Amino acid sequence: MITAEDAVLVEETGAGRFQVRASSGDHQMIIDEPLQFGGLGSGPNPFDLLCAALGSCTLITMRFYAEKKGWCLGPFSVRISHRKGSAEARDRFERVLQLGSVTPEQAERLLAIANKCPVHLLLERGSDVVTSLAVSSLPDGRTEGLHPQVVDQLCREAP
Repeated sequence: MITAEDAVLVEETGAGRFQVRASSGDHQMIIDEPLQFGGLGSGPNPFDLLCAALGSCTLITMRFYAEKKGWCLGPFSVRISHRKGSAEARDRFERVLQLGSVTPEQAERLLAIANKCPVHLLLERGSDVVTSLAVSSLPDGRTEGLHPQVVDQLCREAP
């Protein structure tokens, strides 16, 4: 059973046809569809959020790994694009890393660790989604920081 401590709450805002607010602890975000699809264009769409999740997890994982190795490296960036497959085909995420001034060995290690970031692994292996009906109102969502724990374990296991 999902509790408020391990969930994100998403509610309609009442503005426009598709605008929703996602709450995670003290953080809130507006999510919407673009104008051309009937939304207000007031926030990223759900697929943009998936791209953001993959990109941010990638950067956080690489930064954490670099710090564990004692590497003082400049800023990283990543560009994620998503292509929707047909009903029968898999979707495709393309990720381009910009690492700045790194040695070839560091680039190789950072690429390998990027391919092991928790969101990458989740998307790659797939997941189960279980849906149920609520018997009462849903409390606000709050996350407990599972991602940093997973990244820490991943980096401890990496060469």
